[in-house]
Amino acid sequence: MSDASTDSRSAGTGAPVGAEHESGKRRTIIDGARRVFFDKGFDGASMDEIARTSGVSKATIYSYFAGKVELFQALVEVDRRKSAERLFEYDPADADVESLLKRIGESFMAMMVSPEHIRLIRMVIGAAEQFPAIGRTFFEAGPCQGGRRLADLLARQTALGHLKVDDCELAAFQFFNLCQGNLVKGLLFGTQRPPTQDELRATVAAAVRVFLAGYGVGR
Repeated sequence: MSDASTDSRSAGTGAPVGAEHESGKRRTIIDGARRVFFDKGFDGASMDEIARTSGVSKATIYSYFAGKVELFQALVEVDRRKSAERLFEYDPADADVESLLKRIGESFMAMMVSPEHIRLIRMVIGAAEQFPAIGRTFFEAGPCQGGRRLADLLARQTALGHLKVDDCELAAFQFFNLCQGNLVKGLLFGTQRPPTQDELRATVAAAVRVFLAGYGVGR
């Protein structure tokens, strides 16, 4: 089967990115694509180089992905899912809300200021104007998914009487925005050096204080 016919067959499946079982071969392709995208950028990455780096043929890539855009979407979705899993490792019944929020905030910010994540955001922004689906995938798998998971945590903490939150999804995004301060924007625009651990912890601690001043119980 030619690359073109394989591409047509894959594109016609209508399956959402990442919906199929992640076989070893699929992970190999995504890992290879990650190295090429991060080295060359979205525009500079070619399917030929991704095939060479992954150790597979282009026909094999096209049997899993319709093209470069879908492959990049899959990479984004896999990376954001892994980040969310690391971010939300906690005991949902933990009564020490301040400590819990600090752990989540520090984990979130360690991910947000990492050089790989900053480069990924820049790539997504650069590609999203021409390929809006890439922006939607990043936004849904990243900020929206993280906001929903934190909203679930805030709802449980409110039910346990540890917080008083009316709109948990709104509060979740407020918390993440407070944690970022001006650190992420400075890195995105190249006007700031990476923050130290002390600076990161101080920014998150201030975010937690402000958040609990608005949503804490008995404060």
